[in-house]
Amino acid sequence: MKNNYKKLKDIGILVLCDFASITVSVLLSLLIVHSRVDFCLELLYWYLLNIVTVYVFFALFRLYFIVFTSVGLLDTLKTVGAILFVFGANLAYMIFLKRFLNIRVCITYSIILALFGLASRFSQRMYVAVKYALSRKNKNKVRAMIVGGGNAGTMLIREIQTTDKITYLPVCVIDDDPTKIGKNINNVKIVGSTADIPVYAKKYDIDEILIAMPAAPKAEVKRIFDICEGTKCKVKTLPGIYQIVNGDASVTALREVQISDLLGRDQIKVNLDEIMGYIEDRVVLVTGGGGSIGSELCRQIATHNPKQLIILDIYENNAYDIEQELKRRHPELNLLALIASIRDTGKMEDVFKKYSPEIVFNAAAHKHVPLMETSPNEAVKNNVFGTLNVARCADKFGSKVFVQISTDKAVNPTNIMGATKRICEMIIQTIGKHSKNTKFVAVRFGNVLGSNGSVIPLFEKQIAEGGPVTVTHKDIIRYFMTIPEAVSLVLQAGAYAKGGQIFVLDMGEPVKIYDLAYNLIKLSGLEPNVDIEIKCTGLRPGEKLYEERLMDEEGMQQTPNGLISIANPIKLDEQRLWTTLDSLKAAAYDETEEMKNLVAQLVTTYKPQK
Repeated sequence: MKNNYKKLKDIGILVLCDFASITVSVLLSLLIVHSRVDFCLELLYWYLLNIVTVYVFFALFRLYFIVFTSVGLLDTLKTVGAILFVFGANLAYMIFLKRFLNIRVCITYSIILALFGLASRFSQRMYVAVKYALSRKNKNKVRAMIVGGGNAGTMLIREIQTTDKITYLPVCVIDDDPTKIGKNINNVKIVGSTADIPVYAKKYDIDEILIAMPAAPKAEVKRIFDICEGTKCKVKTLPGIYQIVNGDASVTALREVQISDLLGRDQIKVNLDEIMGYIEDRVVLVTGGGGSIGSELCRQIATHNPKQLIILDIYENNAYDIEQELKRRHPELNLLALIASIRDTGKMEDVFKKYSPEIVFNAAAHKHVPLMETSPNEAVKNNVFGTLNVARCADKFGSKVFVQISTDKAVNPTNIMGATKRICEMIIQTIGKHSKNTKFVAVRFGNVLGSNGSVIPLFEKQIAEGGPVTVTHKDIIRYFMTIPEAVSLVLQAGAYAKGGQIFVLDMGEPVKIYDLAYNLIKLSGLEPNVDIEIKCTGLRPGEKLYEERLMDEEGMQQTPNGLISIANPIKLDEQRLWTTLDSLKAAAYDETEEMKNLVAQLVTTYKPQK
């Protein structure tokens, strides 16, 4: 109701302004051409005809449905177009109103009417622009450098200069196009290239650097951010190309640079049609559905119209949170949350028998490397035999697709968590090789930003507490991806499933954890090793300096998605696998002290640390 009132109010203001404009334009055009105004019946007819004519053509050109704060070139062109039709109509009126109406009067009248029509529609922006010009010397403003002299930068500068709530003062523009340097955008000079950012930030006393390059690759954004680190300035960015498409490259669209912007690669793209094809109208089970990966899987699956979504988790609070979130967002969704452990063979059989899940995503696992180093038997019980339970049930009860969540720590593992995940891959490949009903695949990816146990929440907590931020080794590197990326890969892998495959994501270049900590401190507006110390604590048990995506024997096959590859399966002695698993299970439940050595007998690339 409030919005409708505002729309009617704006229309009413324009109608009254146009009425005044017509009146003044009629009188001025006669005074200019004839030096006098002879009031007569013909003048009244002309006046009334123009009121009708102007309102009709202005309405047809939708000049009463503009937004005062965002009028621009298109509105100007529409106004000129409407005036040309008004001019044409007045030429026709000359046939009947020859006494005082001639071509000079028509031209003069049309020009004056156009000026008044544009003035009324641009009045608010002109007011704000004048206000901005008069307040340029206000010391309370945030002095801003705009990086990017293209469409986004131009729109951003215009928005800053014509908004009522002016918080920024655009001081200079940076652009790598040498032909633009020295030119001006709305009276703001393009002073140099991105390499010159530190120089001009100091010269112009810049407070904030605004990166207006929403179409730029992530690698380019990271490069610019690395240059900005040489300044003391806060850095913000426009989030995406859709801001240009929607015309929303505005102050309100600016956000802080996020750590995901600095991965140095673009977001993974997936084929949504392929995902829809195998999830739509299917019963989908997500084990570990309350965890960071599992809950995001549930969120994305919910948007693909499953017949039923079953969330299974041992932790009731996690399961409850994602259940309530999905009920709010998707009230039409057939949703079921179950509290159960994947270790419980009887319970798993009961779940599969009752609900007959067609698609299974096995995200339930113990993932904390240092914790599993001190509890190796629990890692084996949960990760290995929990996965084996779910996989056997999927095969027995005829599920269509089974997707196992794996990790790059499964490649040449140096910790028990990674070794158990490698055993899971071996189980999936072996069962998948012989299954008549179910396509079994595993998805292997690196560290997930923001997931439970990832370094980012830990770093953020340490920064909030005033430091120090702890890094185990200055040279330690990891592959990183965002939670939505990881889940997109998992969903896409399900579409590509043929049985026994291991899918691997091209995660770009690995990232130094030290650099991640450094950048996170900078993004928090603090100075690393000045405001917040970065402390190297030494490698933890089971931790290695770098992760690998593939074992030497695996090789690589491409999929239709160029960023997703398939690791060639390694031949296994299946009889030895099952025999060793029986021994592992007995030893795990006997709480053996030799679990790591027993696992190493099965995973020959695993070298337990002494």
